[in-house]
Amino acid sequence: MAAPSSSGSLQQGKAPFELKSASLPVVALLLKTTDTYAIRQALAERFADEPDFFDNDPVILDLSAIQDEAQTLDFDGLIGTLRGLKTIPVAVRNGSVQQVADAREAGLAVAPDAAPTRQADTSPKVEIREVIREVEVVREAPASETVLVEKPLRSGQQVYARGADLIVLAAVNFGAEVIADGHVHVYAPLRGRAIAGARGNTQARIFTQCMEAQLVSVAGIYRTAENDLPAEVASRPAQVRLDGERLVIEPLNKS
Repeated sequence: MAAPSSSGSLQQGKAPFELKSASLPVVALLLKTTDTYAIRQALAERFADEPDFFDNDPVILDLSAIQDEAQTLDFDGLIGTLRGLKTIPVAVRNGSVQQVADAREAGLAVAPDAAPTRQADTSPKVEIREVIREVEVVREAPASETVLVEKPLRSGQQVYARGADLIVLAAVNFGAEVIADGHVHVYAPLRGRAIAGARGNTQARIFTQCMEAQLVSVAGIYRTAENDLPAEVASRPAQVRLDGERLVIEPLNKS
């Protein structure tokens, strides 16, 4: 029997695929203990009321804080917990030789080690997230325009103003997410997540008439509701801005 003939593209000398480098959004989970049970319990409790916080986000396990520990990690159990939270564990980094070997056996890759993150001088409330995950684009506008939203946003809804500011005239409820490459204005209660300067604009700001946000972020530096807001901004008009690498939340109308 004659061998099947090659396709036309192969006959013309064209390869059927091409390899290219790519940058993907990823979340780093810094582990601070080798007690896997405690980690799994803490993750379950933290996201019990936010089942849709993640959306199949890739996760890297950062072992830098525990790389000198002799106790082994239950990577299989930890991977199962993370998958249950709608994340995709893909790799580890900054681990010991044994930790890396255990992670490989559990099916994880090994990412390049990262330099230690410089700690903030004033407060542990501000953290630096490596990448803000990209979300579905719901609204877009040319760079010179503004996206306007007039209806309340419910849990699970996302609005992204690409290359523009975002103005919301109604409540951003718990579980909703508003994102802009420029400023974010919420002329109503902000209870969900707000991300300004999504593509690195450090001059972007977040404004709201009622600060009750789950998360606020400017140019990748973010703060979550795990840390209570100061009394002068909690449930009050406030703005969020960057001061160097420090996230500042302050009253909107300072006296």
